[in-house]
Amino acid sequence: MTQYLFSVHHGSEAYDRTPEEMQPSWDATGRFNDKAVAAGVFVFAGGLQPAETATTVDARGEAPIITDGPYLETKEWIGGFWVLDLPDLDTALRWATEASAACGEAVEVRPFHGD
Repeated sequence: MTQYLFSVHHGSEAYDRTPEEMQPSWDATGRFNDKAVAAGVFVFAGGLQPAETATTVDARGEAPIITDGPYLETKEWIGGFWVLDLPDLDTALRWATEASAACGEAVEVRPFHGD
């Protein structure tokens, strides 16, 4: 089995929604999570605060540089993620299709490096 990262991509408008507007997505995502747990493929998942809450640390030089905000200025960023343990990419894409439908956002699928 391979672990896959499912990154949920969205823009700032996702944080402009009211809790009432978000509730159907949260409910659908909860059902997706329950299904993944029941199937034995769920490893970990989480939602992230908006990109402006990020802090970037660059320690490639003599002294670290710590900057408020995300590393890249983009219109979209990762708003949440899942890590699922799945047998192959085709299976991962099927699960990602359900994940995208549940959260209402695009989901990028990427395998972790193997041993």
